[in-house]
Amino acid sequence: MSKINAVITGIEGYLPEYILDNSELSKMVDTSDEWIMTRIGIRERRILREPGKGTSDIALVAVTRLLEKTGTSPDEIDFVLCATVTPDMQFPATASIIADKAGIKNAFHFDLNAGCSGFLYALSTASQFIETGRVKKALVIGAEKMSSIVDYTDRATCPIFGDGAGVVLLEPTTENIGVIDMKMQSDGVGRVYLHMKSGGSVRPACHESIDAREHYIFQDGQHVFKWAVSKMADVSVEMMEKHGLTPETLNWLVPHQANMRIIEATAKRMGINKEQVMINIEKYGNTTAATLPLCLWEWESKLHKGDNIILASFGAGFTWGALYLKWGYDPK
Repeated sequence: MSKINAVITGIEGYLPEYILDNSELSKMVDTSDEWIMTRIGIRERRILREPGKGTSDIALVAVTRLLEKTGTSPDEIDFVLCATVTPDMQFPATASIIADKAGIKNAFHFDLNAGCSGFLYALSTASQFIETGRVKKALVIGAEKMSSIVDYTDRATCPIFGDGAGVVLLEPTTENIGVIDMKMQSDGVGRVYLHMKSGGSVRPACHESIDAREHYIFQDGQHVFKWAVSKMADVSVEMMEKHGLTPETLNWLVPHQANMRIIEATAKRMGINKEQVMINIEKYGNTTAATLPLCLWEWESKLHKGDNIILASFGAGFTWGALYLKWGYDPK
């Protein structure tokens, strides 16, 4: 019996219309376009501003477009996995809310939280359901409304994050394409350096926590940067070496879009040039779990069946990893 691989058969993304650029941001907090571009590499980011709208609404647009684009009925989907750190609410899962809004009635669904590595972990998880034969069509979503947890008085974090969503349709194949290998790693020491101080069971929301602005992202940027530069590059190089990939045979690196310097350091360690790296951080910022699928979506027309692709990420936890993917179809 032939080995079953999980292959991406379609991809779609969505970004809110409102653009918050560095010029406007510099009027909100003590920063400047030069400061942000030099240290992070972000010029603008998309923000969901409509009242009463959340992560599920951003994801729903991408999911609806993907189903239409691939000619897939909602009834055919049997698994929905949503990677997010900004769920609509504590429960139920945002994946369940998305499924309900999209009319998906024959699937099981849940959320996955691995920080900025969320989509990578979700794609790895869903691919294994496909490989066992238990799932035939899965939607893997990375979606965030990061603006809901960003403190726009904190110049260290507010320039970094944006809102957006990406989704892939994952199906089985016996061809030598799709998800070939993955390596996910974590180290809980990272919980000290990147987290939200309040809002969980240890420190539930109260007047004191709200007044102290503890329901926003806290980041010790120096520690996070050092870990990210090292770990994301290490695991990407390891994946190349394991599968005999060279700078000449690797078509694309899809790195998490957190910081331009981290992206450049990873590419340098891998020995590849900038033209082989998907980069959209300048336009969209860090959309956390949505960065990887948004890159694939934006580059879809340039991808060809059999292209060797490494997806790499680093996030809160700490979590990090790399996934080796052979692209599943030619430009449509």
